[in-house]
This record gives sequence, C-alpha cells and structure tokens, in this order.
Amino acid sequence: MSPATDHQPSRRPRLLLAMGPGIAGRLLTDAHRARLTALAHTDPHLVAHDLAAPTPRVAAALGEAEVLFTCWGATPLTADVLDRAPGLRVVVHAAGSVKHHITEACWERGIGVTSTATANALPVAEYTLAAILLSGKRVLHAARRYAELRSGHDWAAELADSGNHGRTVGIVGASRIGRRVMELLRPFDLRVLLHDPYVTPVEASALGAVPAALDELCARADIVSVHAPQLPSTRHMIGAAQLALMRDGATLINTARGSLVDETALLPHLTSGRLHAVLDVTDPELPPPDSPLYTLPNVLLTPHVAGSLGNELHRMADRALDELERYAKGAPFAEPVRPSDLGRSA
Repeated sequence: MSPATDHQPSRRPRLLLAMGPGIAGRLLTDAHRARLTALAHTDPHLVAHDLAAPTPRVAAALGEAEVLFTCWGATPLTADVLDRAPGLRVVVHAAGSVKHHITEACWERGIGVTSTATANALPVAEYTLAAILLSGKRVLHAARRYAELRSGHDWAAELADSGNHGRTVGIVGASRIGRRVMELLRPFDLRVLLHDPYVTPVEASALGAVPAALDELCARADIVSVHAPQLPSTRHMIGAAQLALMRDGATLINTARGSLVDETALLPHLTSGRLHAVLDVTDPELPPPDSPLYTLPNVLLTPHVAGSLGNELHRMADRALDELERYAKGAPFAEPVRPSDLGRSA
C-alpha cells in the first residue's frame, strides 16, 4: 500500500529508528540526523535494537510511531510487535531486501513499505564491473605470478588469452543489480548474454543483451555473473551441469547469495584450475577455516563487501530520507515495496 495523499505538506510524523546495534552510527551522519529531525518528530539518538522486548523508552516511542526507519538487523515486525505500534503506517528501510523484517502481518495491516534497494544495488554493480574487467584481463593471475617470480618474464606469452576485446559476459538475473551491471557494461567492447525467464527478447535487447537459456549462457560465456534472487527455485541454479558446460578458463562471479551456486560441485573445477571464481558470497556465509577457497590462486574471495559499505551507506540514508520527505508531503513513495514483488526479488 502506498502512503495516503491527503496529508498536509511537510507534516512531521512521529518516527522511531529501528536497526541492529552499531548500524545507525555508520548509516547516519550529523547532517542526516538534522534532516531527520526536520522531517519527523523523533529522537535521532534513540535506536530500537529489539522491538520484541523493548525497553520502556523504546516501547513508549513505538507506541506513538507512525514511521519506522529501519536498516540491517531490524526486528521482524510480527503481529505481536505491531500490536505495540497501533499508529504505525509505513516502514522506510534504508537498505535493500525487506524480507528479514517485513512479515505477512505488515501487509495484512496495510502498512506501506519502501526500501533503498536501488541505491544498494549500485556498489554491487560497481564491484561486479570491476570483477568482470579484471577477470578478463587475468589480473589476479598476473599479480600472483608476479609476486612468485619477482623477475623478468614473458608476460605477453603467459597472458596470451587475456583481454576484454570481444569477451562474452553472461548475466544471470535481470535484477536491479543485474540491470545496473548491464548498463555499466555498455561502453565496453563486450557481448552480453542474459538469462532471466521473466524478461522478453525485446526487453533483453533494450538492456543491451541477447537472451539465452541458462545452459547456453554457461556454455558460451567467458564470464558468468550471478544476480538472481535467493528463492527456493534458485537454490543451486548454477549446479554441476552448468559448471561442466562452462568453457576452460571461464570465470564465475557471485555477488548474489552463496546458495545459488553448488559449491560442492564448483570446488573440483577450481582446485583443478579449470575455472576461475570471484566470490563475494558463499554457502555457508563464512567458509570453514580449512576451505580451499581462501588459498586457491584462481579464486578471489571477499567477505560479502560488494554491497553498501563505508561511505556508501550514506547514499542509502539519503534515499531513505527522500522517501520520508515524500511521505511527509503526502506524495507516493518513489520505490514502494509490494507483496507481489517479493516472490521475484531478493
């Protein structure tokens, strides 16, 4: 449900910040807090970490709140929690997915929801673009070999298969991130294949891509980048069959969720050196200490840092405050989240 449009302009709703410990300090600058208090009646330093068992001060603020301003680590908004917030009308989420805290009870009560998923998609897409270009150039291999050799070497011969001229990149999933990646790829001399069952050939062409079945994409692409949502139907969508189809020397990039790739099937291809990988997410999220992913020379493993980090959080705060301002003015959200969206999104 979109917020009502019969409010007076610049009305200041009562608002409560709700997110995990330490998040607000990284998300909100002093300027953000000043804008927050200009837009809403709130204590910008009161952050609710646990709405299920609130302190008396948080319980009082929750009881009066019309808006919850949430981020990572927010308490799931169950019916019991919502019973403590009789005046709650909207949730403004200064992060991506709302699946961790928006429950069916929220939709049943007609609570409006918005998120800054588009803002969070940008750094993931930037990370992916960098990974694609560096993978095509074989930078990880060259850097590690250079450190080993520390001497003159015929790099032109060793890197004869490197370069980004005419490479084929396969994008799995036209999500917000997948679409942004394809947009960022436009200036480069690359061919782009897209697998997404919800995208028509005409839409794919408009995105600068050629539609392809998943197996065809895996077989043809030099670099396969995964951007599908985590759903029961997408678990291990890059499985043994798809990995076997990937050409020798191809690179798999996963910035989505670890469960989308069957790592048990992937590991033999990595340990043999047949495939390369850039993995920002794994399954489990933290690989065990003895995992070969940490030390394989053909794997770049990062600790889920592709999404908003450091000053990139401030972009999400900016966009969330923009949405709050729209609500205060009685305007519809620019990026509403609807129940029907969640079956196809992260």
